[in-house]
Amino acid sequence: MSILKKGLAGAPVRILQEKLGVPADGQFGPKTEEALKAYQKEHGLAVDGIAGPDTFTALGLYELVLLKVGSSGEGVKKLQTALGLPADGKFGPATQKAVKDYQAKNGLDADGYAGPATLAKLGVFKEITPDVISRSQVSPQDAAASAAPASAPAGTTPAGQPSASVQADASAAAEAPPKSIWATIKGFFS
Repeated sequence: MSILKKGLAGAPVRILQEKLGVPADGQFGPKTEEALKAYQKEHGLAVDGIAGPDTFTALGLYELVLLKVGSSGEGVKKLQTALGLPADGKFGPATQKAVKDYQAKNGLDADGYAGPATLAKLGVFKEITPDVISRSQVSPQDAAASAAPASAPAGTTPAGQPSASVQADASAAAEAPPKSIWATIKGFFS
């Protein structure tokens, strides 16, 4: 997932809401959609109520930019130019292969996703600083906690005690590398 739209929830939604000046509950509902459409209209963006890479860059939310197969727009054109590819603005298999190759040659996780770390190394956006890269990540433990059902605190038994899996995974999570903030996304509408 590299877009935000009505029905999604998680840390990226909360960041978007804070930037739009709406209540930051982390759930993309009608008020968030309305505020986003108003922003998009005011700034000459496609008024669709969906926040993707071009909207994130217009908002200055570079920590949320994640380009992958299926992404399109100005950010993809900049990425393609930096990789020496024809800049058609559509992230397809050739762009993905070029990203993977670049990542492998430059000590990055060669996953084919162009997130803040890859975009910074390529110099695609001067605004992506080490602080922005840090904000684009969460610890695996935080990602797991935000994905837990809302009915019980993450990692607890019905009695409120830490579950065995949380206890067993706590030390592993502390040693694991950070994950993309996008790992916190979930849907909340049925």
